[in-house]
Amino acid sequence: MRVSPTSSVVPAQSAPPRPERSQGGERRPDRPCLTELRLSAYAVHRRAGLPLAPLTLIAGPSGSGKTSALSAYEALARLGGGASLGEVFSNPLSYVPDRARPDAQRRRGFRIGCTADGPEGPVRLDIAVQAEPELRIAGERLTSGGLVLLETALRDPSRRAVQATWHTAGTAPVTRAPLPDDRLGTALLPLRVAGKTDGQRRVLAAAEQMVVALRSVFGCDPRPGRMRLPVPTGTGRLLGGCDNLADVLWRTRTECGRRHAQLVAAARAGCAGPVADVLAEPLATGTVRALLDRGDGSRTVLGRLGDGELRYLALALVLLTGPGVLEVDPVGEVPAAMQTLTVLADNLDRSLDPRQRAELLRLAARMCERGHIRLVGAVSDASWAAGVEGVTVVHLEP
Repeated sequence: MRVSPTSSVVPAQSAPPRPERSQGGERRPDRPCLTELRLSAYAVHRRAGLPLAPLTLIAGPSGSGKTSALSAYEALARLGGGASLGEVFSNPLSYVPDRARPDAQRRRGFRIGCTADGPEGPVRLDIAVQAEPELRIAGERLTSGGLVLLETALRDPSRRAVQATWHTAGTAPVTRAPLPDDRLGTALLPLRVAGKTDGQRRVLAAAEQMVVALRSVFGCDPRPGRMRLPVPTGTGRLLGGCDNLADVLWRTRTECGRRHAQLVAAARAGCAGPVADVLAEPLATGTVRALLDRGDGSRTVLGRLGDGELRYLALALVLLTGPGVLEVDPVGEVPAAMQTLTVLADNLDRSLDPRQRAELLRLAARMCERGHIRLVGAVSDASWAAGVEGVTVVHLEP
């Protein structure tokens, strides 16, 4: 694996330890965000550390683990949102590394983790998941500044619980209690820790930073076949497959004229022929369809566009709108201005021609620079991104 920030190439070691404190006193991010994904033993990955910048492209040939890296990110996000292991890993054995041998108790599993940076500094989360004989969390560790804030371990396999220990720094240095073995302990801490001592408050702050960084994730894979069809009007919140693009355009065209103008400009740059507007119109069937206004009195139904044009339009809309329009579950207790939305896009450049790729990347770099949105995309070849300011490319090798 190697990492290319913008156009330079530097070698990267396998899962190097990240510094717990910034050097030189640089300012921490105001909004919590993931800065590293660790795949210690997950699918094809062993001891891999993937740095995450505001705009990150994960590149590599088929079989190098691009899709599995994004699946690990999404799994951590869902666990951070309170989902159970069974909901997140429907086929857990598929994530156990090949040729991983069971121990004396016939147990096998996988290990993933991440680092969330923010006002509390870098906070590390590492999870060991037992995939067989039963799916459960075998161990979890939350650390900050070299201090272990939460640690869990599976002490008694006959019980559906793990023994948790978290930092207290009061009359007792730690607190011990059982936690469920199918939920992320970090996400449960705000319900279990009173916050009466400085130690407890530090635990809560670190856990909340991690949960906020994980929660606001939007997995996006536009499906042109479904985008071509008229759709019923609904919530106006874009689905991950962008099936309801027309319904979202029906809502957003009048909500924010500035952003809609940016979408029209993006469509003009990436679609064939003249584009004066992107709009939606209701049909007698109670559905709505999307169109391109060509500016000469004619309109083109989006159903007549090619796959590349449709994917390009959908991804541009995602980058320009944000969590208020996308079907995500952000942390309701935290103001939107303090949250960052991360878009995960597998096969980001699928069906896009060179012009569309370049325009989409420039738009992504511009939007990610503002700090409210981040993008992690997987591509087979990222050579077309070379030289674009603000892009970090992580190269994977099989």
